[in-house]
Amino acid sequence: MKNFLFLYRADFTLAAQRSPEEMQANTKKWMDWIGGIAAQNKLADRGNRLEQTGKVIRPNNVVTDGPFTEIKETLGGYTVIQANSLEEAAELAKGCPVLAVGGNVEIREISVL
Repeated sequence: MKNFLFLYRADFTLAAQRSPEEMQANTKKWMDWIGGIAAQNKLADRGNRLEQTGKVIRPNNVVTDGPFTEIKETLGGYTVIQANSLEEAAELAKGCPVLAVGGNVEIREISVL
């Protein structure tokens, strides 16, 4: 099996507008989805959420703040899964809760050199 990285992108500022009940229901959706992948023995690393602050290092050691708040869609987290192919990884990603809020899942095979 190969390892694939799921990168979750969405407008995560909308999460701040949710009620505690909505946040709890959303967390349950994520836990159920990740649990389903784990039940298939395809979860390599459940990953984590990413903070909204950070730095970007550019050529010539130029350091800027990032990610940029003017960008609506931001990288919010990641998961590492195991699958036999990119197509199988894509099938696993189709159930991701981020899709229900207009976000997307980028899937990248992790290269082993």
